[in-house]
Amino acid sequence: MVGPSVASERVSPRSMRFYSPAAQLIFWILGIVLAWYLIGPGAERLHWWWPFHRTPRVAVVEAPPSASPPPGWTAAAKAALPAVVNVATARTAKLPDDPFSRLFFGNRPPRRERGLGSGVIVTADGFVLTNNHVVEGAQDIRVTLADRREVSARLVGTDAKTDLAVLKLPGAGYPVVALADSSRVEVAEVVLALGNPFGLSQTVTQGIVSAVGRADLGIADYEDFIQTDAPINPGNSGGALVDARGALIGINTAIFSQTGGSQGIGFAVPVNMARQVMDQLVRRGRLTRGYLGVSLQEVTPALARGLGVSAERGVIVGDVAPDSPAARAGLKRGDVILAVDGTPVDDVGRLRNLIAGTAPGTTLKLTVLRDGREQTLDVAVAEMPERGPATAARPSAPERPGLSVADVTPEVAKKLGLPPGLAGALVTEVIPGGPAAEAGLRPGDVIQEVNRKPVRSAAEFAREVEQARGRDIVVLVNRGGSTAYAVIERAG
Repeated sequence: MVGPSVASERVSPRSMRFYSPAAQLIFWILGIVLAWYLIGPGAERLHWWWPFHRTPRVAVVEAPPSASPPPGWTAAAKAALPAVVNVATARTAKLPDDPFSRLFFGNRPPRRERGLGSGVIVTADGFVLTNNHVVEGAQDIRVTLADRREVSARLVGTDAKTDLAVLKLPGAGYPVVALADSSRVEVAEVVLALGNPFGLSQTVTQGIVSAVGRADLGIADYEDFIQTDAPINPGNSGGALVDARGALIGINTAIFSQTGGSQGIGFAVPVNMARQVMDQLVRRGRLTRGYLGVSLQEVTPALARGLGVSAERGVIVGDVAPDSPAARAGLKRGDVILAVDGTPVDDVGRLRNLIAGTAPGTTLKLTVLRDGREQTLDVAVAEMPERGPATAARPSAPERPGLSVADVTPEVAKKLGLPPGLAGALVTEVIPGGPAAEAGLRPGDVIQEVNRKPVRSAAEFAREVEQARGRDIVVLVNRGGSTAYAVIERAG
């Protein structure tokens, strides 16, 4: 019986099929790529199990070494820094000489006080500009140069009215900073402040000029400050404020601060003013300033209305000293100075600085407004006396008088130190928060005019106030022998 047969084939190793060379090549390539991925980039993703994990490299771009510093602020700082110095002072503080102090302090020796500030070398033979308040009362002044040399400095002179001082270093050959023309400084110009804040020498900060011609800040008698937001801190006083070329435009002097540190408002004395002070102190050993014998006030809108001034410009003459150049030229109280030698003026600080900077003997041509009409007066500038007249306080604004007055008796005048024969209405009481108080009036003031009319008694004052019929009242106030106008604004 023939059944189905199964054909069996015997396969020998020689007859086994292999993949083609192309396929084998593809497998090899895939294997190599997989191995590279697992050991290299893929290892970061599989770091939790891969035993051959490597820490990836951070690719950074290395800057090539620079053969020279970049231009700009670096160059400006390099030009000025060698001339900026550290000024260290020492003074002996005297203990109070009274029974109480002797009881508690006994014969303790006087305390030695030390101070730090900055300075700027402006001549190769060693003249240094700094602030008066840095060296005031100092018995020993040591200056540390940029190259760390320390020398003893001699005080040439000081001027408290501008808060400037001049020192002299021994020898010559010092690095100097070039002086710019500070009258050309403009708002928003970028500047650098150089000095030694908190004793940290050769410190540079950057900012802009925030304003120019700042005055009436109460920092000094003669103010024309450059305001800057370049950080100025304690120890920067007397240091340099320089422009983009590294040229000196000002001497850092003060800051406005509620914390004692920089809050973005600093002030520098313009180098033009500093140079004038230095030249006189070096050549003559003292300062000579021009003098007219007037006290000056700003023209406020209320004061302009009260005095009948049509244009809110110029500077008001608050007082004229007897037998002064202004009095001899015919200048009167209440005149409004509009121009000097044809140049308009509308700022008390600048006019005061202009007069002070004028050489004695020079004749100035003043354009003044008097009773609504312009006229020209020639005034011969004199030399300012050692103690010029005090600048009168400038009271300002309100609503109903709010004050009590009395006659000026000889006894009261003597007690208050008023000039002999002074007549007017003596302010005896000022209601707090009232119009007179807000206008700046105080007990002891003597009102000599009401709305340009003289008053010689309390009764005359009351009569003139009554005739004002609710209008603003312009009063001429004599305080301590110096006069100024004030405006009592009234609601009705």
